[in-house]
Amino acid sequence: MELSDHRKGLLLTFIAVLILSPDALLVRLIQSDLWTLLFWRCLLTGIMMSLFLAVRYRRGFLHSFYAIGRTGLISAVMITIGSLLFIGALKQTTAANTLVILAAAPIFSSLLSWLILREKIPLRTKLSIFTCFGGILLIFSGSLQHGLLLGDLMALGATAMWGSNIAIIRSGKAVNMIPANVLGNLCVVPIVFFLGAQPLSVAPVDAGFLLLLGTVVLPVSFAMITLGPRYLQAPEVSLILLTETVLGPIWVWLVLGEVPHSKTLVAGILILGTLLIHTLLSLRQLQTTKSS
Repeated sequence: MELSDHRKGLLLTFIAVLILSPDALLVRLIQSDLWTLLFWRCLLTGIMMSLFLAVRYRRGFLHSFYAIGRTGLISAVMITIGSLLFIGALKQTTAANTLVILAAAPIFSSLLSWLILREKIPLRTKLSIFTCFGGILLIFSGSLQHGLLLGDLMALGATAMWGSNIAIIRSGKAVNMIPANVLGNLCVVPIVFFLGAQPLSVAPVDAGFLLLLGTVVLPVSFAMITLGPRYLQAPEVSLILLTETVLGPIWVWLVLGEVPHSKTLVAGILILGTLLIHTLLSLRQLQTTKSS
């Protein structure tokens, strides 16, 4: 039986999130230094996504990069900075702290859409912004006691970058922005090389994890996440993406025994619950508007 476009979008996006969910675990398992990890993670991801684009566009491969314009270049910068901060956060704080803070990216995106695109913010979104920031402050207060504040701040920076990127991509949504993702990843490579990356010093076990991360987990999930939303409404995509925030810390707990701090659990319930309610209300409004 042939799948409808809607079911196809749900399946693509959900499978993408399942594939992406061990990302934090793999980063924690890799024992290489931060710069070497970033070098291979971003280089392999950039190469694999470039191959995808080459197959997709063939002779139009180079033009697909030219087509992203200034908006795409800004997006690439956001991805570069966000990648550096994300991996730094996972190395400096717990996976749960990082992923719960990152879950607030759509809220940052809404705030930045108001600043950049002058879009009106509904009351439910304003309340969600205040609630999510309250949850993030709760995580910070717990991290002060455990020496994790630097990592949390890096996670907040990554959230700001990726939330900004969502708003930037929406401003140029008529163009395929996968090339911007490729550029963002590849720009990390020379930066971390000059900062001290040692690409040839990777242990065999780490090399296996890096290959899994850079050739399967990241490029496949990113490509599917890019394709899936074509068939779904934005709130549905946000709802499915919340799954990673739940699954990511579970993988780390099962394999490494890393138990989230009590304040992180409370903040996680607060942030995820707020985003869940906000998303369901947004879906309801869209369905009401569509039926009227």
